[in-house]
Amino acid sequence: MTTARDLMITAIDESPNGSVGQGELSLALAGAELVDLLAAGTVTLDDDVIVPDPDILTPGGTPPFDEPLLTQAAMALRRHKPYESVEDWLWRRGRDLAAAYAAALAAEDQLTRQHRRRRPARAGKVVVADSADHRSAQDRWTAQEPVLVALATMAGTLDKDRATPVDPAGGPVGTILAAVDDAATELEAVRRRRAIEQAGYDNIWRAP
Repeated sequence: MTTARDLMITAIDESPNGSVGQGELSLALAGAELVDLLAAGTVTLDDDVIVPDPDILTPGGTPPFDEPLLTQAAMALRRHKPYESVEDWLWRRGRDLAAAYAAALAAEDQLTRQHRRRRPARAGKVVVADSADHRSAQDRWTAQEPVLVALATMAGTLDKDRATPVDPAGGPVGTILAAVDDAATELEAVRRRRAIEQAGYDNIWRAP
């Protein structure tokens, strides 16, 4: 299991009505991958710049990960100077990443749909099937593992009144989490600005 997979499972478990916002979650998943790459020694951070380990990421080589999407993330690292900043990585790697993780879970038969009692013919929300992976993610969540909780909160998978402030460790992991938080905040600001602009545009056409 990886932090990103645990985050995706947690997002499905904890999000209101089973709905998961793609944008913030995708950014958080990209951050989770970077946390795991850092823990594996595949990368280091020079301030906020991602420096890959040249001994692991040799041309044609395969990083030692059982998780295909994490291997994909490792192979997508920028291997030559100028290296990429954490922020740039989040936006580049995070594009449609939530959909990729959802598809991977579905392909492994890890996702199912609840049936509604009153309308059994209509499928309900998507849920994670009972499995060793699901239980592992639940264990991390129940233990309130700081990095997972921080990423889940930034991804917007929790109601604001349920979110517990988390002060994860500093250092490189703290740098990654701060970048995810900044990117999620920026995405929300862009979304609100576009909504306001669209509302203004609609009002022009509605005006007598």
